Amino acid sequence: MTDRYAVIGNPVAHSKSPWIHAEFARSTRQDIEYLRIEAPHDAFARTVGEFRSASGRGANVTLPFKEAAYRYCDEVSPAGRLAGAVNTLAFAPTGTRGDNTDGSGLLRDLTANLGFSIRGRAILVLGAGGAARGLLGPLAGAGAAQIVIANRTVAKAQELAQRLSAPSVEACGFDALAGRDFELVINATSAGMGDDAPPIPKSVFRKGALAYELVYGRDTLFLALARSCGAATADGTGMLVEQAADSFFLWRGIRPDTAPVIAALRAT
Repeated sequence: MTDRYAVIGNPVAHSKSPWIHAEFARSTRQDIEYLRIEAPHDAFARTVGEFRSASGRGANVTLPFKEAAYRYCDEVSPAGRLAGAVNTLAFAPTGTRGDNTDGSGLLRDLTANLGFSIRGRAILVLGAGGAARGLLGPLAGAGAAQIVIANRTVAKAQELAQRLSAPSVEACGFDALAGRDFELVINATSAGMGDDAPPIPKSVFRKGALAYELVYGRDTLFLALARSCGAATADGTGMLVEQAADSFFLWRGIRPDTAPVIAALRAT
């Protein structure tokens, strides 16, 4: 019997996840079906319940539902608890287990695919929503010397920094970034989904910095700004595939080879 999985979000029509998981299933000889499901903004729990009742085995969760997914779960992994958000659901007779593979996917892309070591680095994370929540614990755990969370609403960034309770993590507003610079700047705001960029000074990009845009497949204004400052740039394609591979492993017990999938996505 074919096992059914899905990605749940709003919007979700653009998602590459069905193709990615189809490639994983083909390469690992797993019999799965993977769907896109757009949930109404006020009906995430109902949508998940309907999919589960229709023999769903698990789901990925994307914007804007990662925090709602955390609240939905009966059991949450340590990574999910630290983030207060989950992107992977596994359904079992005993309930729903949630995990967060965003941070592990980002770390694998940065270190294995891009050759960028986190240890001892000064890192700026732009945004404090569901996209940012899964990144901070793994970045801190990988030995970052400093992590600054900058957000339009400072209180939300402060809440996230307090959740990590690590001396290397601090929070501020965008206006407090003047005169500061970083070796890695990660855009985890929703600005990249539209024609906008976070209101940051050019000075945040230290010489030789890497600018990482979580949005994939788009040359965003954030990336253009970073290039104009001489920074190296990367979009979220690698992270997308790596976090999907971690989800696939949680569901199927096997981690697929990601390199050919990343290469194929970048070629399209």
